[in-house]
Amino acid sequence: MFKNEKTLHMKTICFYFQIHQPFRLKRYRFFDIGTEHYYYDDFNNESILQRVATSSFLPANQTILEMIEANKGKFKVAFSISGTALDQLEIHAPEVIDSFCQLAKTNCVEFLSETYAHSLCSLKDQDEFRVQVALHSKRIESLFGKKPRVFRNTELIYSDELGDMVADLGYKTILTEGAKHVLGWKSPNFVYQSATNPNVKLLLKNSKLSDDITFRFSDHQWNEYPLTADKFIDWIDNIPENEQLINLFMNYETFGNLQSKESGIFEFLKALPHFAEQKGITFSTPSEVAAKLKPVEPLSIPYLISWADEERDLSAWLGNTLQEEAFDKLYSLGERVRMIKDRRIQQDWLYLQSSDHFFYMSTKRASDGAVHQHFSPYDTPFEAFTNYMNVLSDFIKRVYAQFPSSVDNEELNSLLTTIQNQEEKISKLESELKTTRSRKAKA
Repeated sequence: MFKNEKTLHMKTICFYFQIHQPFRLKRYRFFDIGTEHYYYDDFNNESILQRVATSSFLPANQTILEMIEANKGKFKVAFSISGTALDQLEIHAPEVIDSFCQLAKTNCVEFLSETYAHSLCSLKDQDEFRVQVALHSKRIESLFGKKPRVFRNTELIYSDELGDMVADLGYKTILTEGAKHVLGWKSPNFVYQSATNPNVKLLLKNSKLSDDITFRFSDHQWNEYPLTADKFIDWIDNIPENEQLINLFMNYETFGNLQSKESGIFEFLKALPHFAEQKGITFSTPSEVAAKLKPVEPLSIPYLISWADEERDLSAWLGNTLQEEAFDKLYSLGERVRMIKDRRIQQDWLYLQSSDHFFYMSTKRASDGAVHQHFSPYDTPFEAFTNYMNVLSDFIKRVYAQFPSSVDNEELNSLLTTIQNQEEKISKLESELKTTRSRKAKA
């Protein structure tokens, strides 16, 4: 085992907040296939986004800005904002983007990298995965002036194999779930390293403490209710001294939406730095944690895990035959779509990949089922499946209109190689032409 570096003697809290909104689909009937190519429920999307922006994003951003200023830069957090959320914020609530720009200027906020569409492409289509991660990183840098250096996959989905894929893209720190069935007796309160790639550091969610805030904060039946900032910091202080890292990963809507303003959630958040300072507990971004702490040991995660539902696996999105059919059908189009230059098709391709569409098709029961129903705009999982497949059928028609189904994948690959070679040749010729012109001008 490695010892932690001496640069960090005290405990540190690493906050990461997830922000995502899908483009929900309108009711799309079988008879619309082939005639109607606009798929989105604009009214629902706008009203949900504006409600969440007003109740959660804006007051939470203001609270965090005040906390950073009041604590002279000692309070730090990280955000991962999906591309589909950014697209909707720019359309319906640009003031939220402005408030994130303000936070970015403090240098106390880190923006993480993820798939643009909050998609499951990492499970099925490596080329698409690379495209989306690059697209997302570019968008974050253009909006906030910061290139993401830490990666978190959709819903914290991770495995050793996936870690290698992410490492190939240049990331050396990955966030994931501290799943009990993976950790066993081990604690999530350390930095680990990938079992297959020692250069990749893993930061694991402390599920209990994160969920105490996200799900139990205002639960009157909970035996720890009410949760106060001093009590919460005491819990962290009482964690064994050698466990220096507490990763609190949660949905940003926890503040003001999942836990209402009236519950006292903002006051709780605001009071944390005061009590943390009394105990010598600091706050760090994921990049700072990775720089300050060495991994204690390799962690092998041979099977895919996530932060969803009781099982912490993929059953939230791919747990039944409906979900699998829709998923396979969608990703059978990848190679064709990437050859199409049509902007509308490219945009629809991204928006149809959001993991939420598959989440709505879940047929789970008990408490997990209740969570799925809470977020779903559909009455039943079957309705979600039917609606999605109708939309997908129309989308497939549009894709095949450009690259017919009679052209098989081998021919497509050959065509794709030809196109890429031509683009490289054109690029080379343009570069040579530029150099020649430059020489002439000097002469």
